[in-house]
Amino acid sequence: MSERTVFFLSDQTGVTAETLGHSLLTQFDGQDFRQVTLPFIDSEDKAKEAVGKINLAAKKGGVKPIVFSTLVQDDFRAIIREAEGLHLDIFDAFLEPLEDELKQKSTHEPGRAHGMSDIESYMKRIEATNFALANDDGGITRNYEVADVILIGVSRSGKTPTCLYLALQYGVYAANFPLTDEEFDSGTLPDFLVKQREKLVGLTITPARLQQIRKERRALGQYASAQQVRYELREAEKIFRKYDVPHINTTEFSIEEIASRILNTTGVERRVRP
Repeated sequence: MSERTVFFLSDQTGVTAETLGHSLLTQFDGQDFRQVTLPFIDSEDKAKEAVGKINLAAKKGGVKPIVFSTLVQDDFRAIIREAEGLHLDIFDAFLEPLEDELKQKSTHEPGRAHGMSDIESYMKRIEATNFALANDDGGITRNYEVADVILIGVSRSGKTPTCLYLALQYGVYAANFPLTDEEFDSGTLPDFLVKQREKLVGLTITPARLQQIRKERRALGQYASAQQVRYELREAEKIFRKYDVPHINTTEFSIEEIASRILNTTGVERRVRP
């Protein structure tokens, strides 16, 4: 099957176009996509330059590129529509029906989705991110009484990226603590964690996937051996059962899905909305 070029166009960072586009593209197994992001299209010249790149991809590939766009300004959108591509304009799909329903024209102002128009919300995300970094992997701060949720699990089970996503996306104060030989040998959690047991969520993963991840990080030594991986995961699950800690298998889930399941499991309230 031939490779299909996909463009993500935006007048800002392109995050929204990428997020929606990736979600849709994952539904097509066996299809190869070459993905190109063109952010900050905020002038006619940049819009025309994007059209040139799309047309070139169409000529080289022999098929229309797929174009996901979150451009707000009508004149730039009109230029982009001249390109040889399958145009999936998010504002055509959603904004215009909303205008009809609400009987009000939208502002068509670029940057509203990812700008700093809500300073309070922005600062909450920054504070939550600082908290996650300070309390990463059992860091020295350990202000666990402030945490909304505390993730526990073996090394490389997804604790750190999940904490950072919870902080950046939802303003959630997320800490994490790695389970190590100290916990495995005793079969117990430290007292400061037991005191916050209602905030604990465990992360686990299949042995094969964990071994693969660890080999990429540190191939030599006991750290990535099959025996060590199986031992750690087995002992971690014993601890989850002993303390009745809800746990999530991260093997097949993206960070976004893991975070969503944590919020659903714990009932933790989002401090900000994405």
